[in-house]
Amino acid sequence: MNVVMSEQLSSVVRPWDLVAEGYAETGATVLAPFAAHALEYVTISSESEIVDVAAGTGLLSIAAAELGARVQAIDLSQSMIDQLVAAAAEHPTITAQVGDGQALPYEDNRFDAGFSLFGLMFFPDRPEGFAELCRVLRPGATAVVAAWAPAAESSLMRALFGALTAADPTATLPQPDARSLENPRVFDAEMRAAGFLDVRIEQHTVEVCYPDATALWESTTRSSAPLAVVRDEVGEEEWQRRSTAAIEHLTVTYRPNTPLRTTALFGIGTAPS
Repeated sequence: MNVVMSEQLSSVVRPWDLVAEGYAETGATVLAPFAAHALEYVTISSESEIVDVAAGTGLLSIAAAELGARVQAIDLSQSMIDQLVAAAAEHPTITAQVGDGQALPYEDNRFDAGFSLFGLMFFPDRPEGFAELCRVLRPGATAVVAAWAPAAESSLMRALFGALTAADPTATLPQPDARSLENPRVFDAEMRAAGFLDVRIEQHTVEVCYPDATALWESTTRSSAPLAVVRDEVGEEEWQRRSTAAIEHLTVTYRPNTPLRTTALFGIGTAPS
């Protein structure tokens, strides 16, 4: 599918194009447990047809297909879809395409469940993203949307940004944003405004371990879209200087195989009759 993107959408998609390869190679360390948890909110069978919006490299799509579902996966980034198609080569029940989650190319009332794992949270028009997800679900179908909790609540993010600050003193831990989906009240209100019923917002925390400081740094930075943009902007020589300083910092502050925690909010709602 060819998508004509506005300048705004082009700026949105660029970070994900840059990070797609690293996301596919290292993102599963953190994201796969969240994908598995998202699927626990629905009953999947061979009769199920689901939509995975902002599907990225397809962790949730593939996990759903392995449970028997037929999956329509869509993402704005061609590079992400390329990675998804390669990873899903053995799963013929997955159909992947490039497209905008704010204007889904599916008919009304089509899907038995809908998901967006850390994708819809970045949409320029989140209300439209929620409304589109609601539109394509059958009456009574379940939607599951995941968004990150505040970075300050994540020991993984604190470790990463401590290392970033050692390499670049201007780097700071992202501050809480009460207007984003990290605010449960905003999350709840936006889902309800889109038409979802029985909305609830739940937390889920995952622990990850790394064998050493280098693995922690490489895994987290290669799967971070914002940091992929930084790397592209500062150039490889400067990025390698920062990486060396960051790894030296983590070698002192991170004990190998120590669990680090990161938390997501899950918004669960039901499509109306």
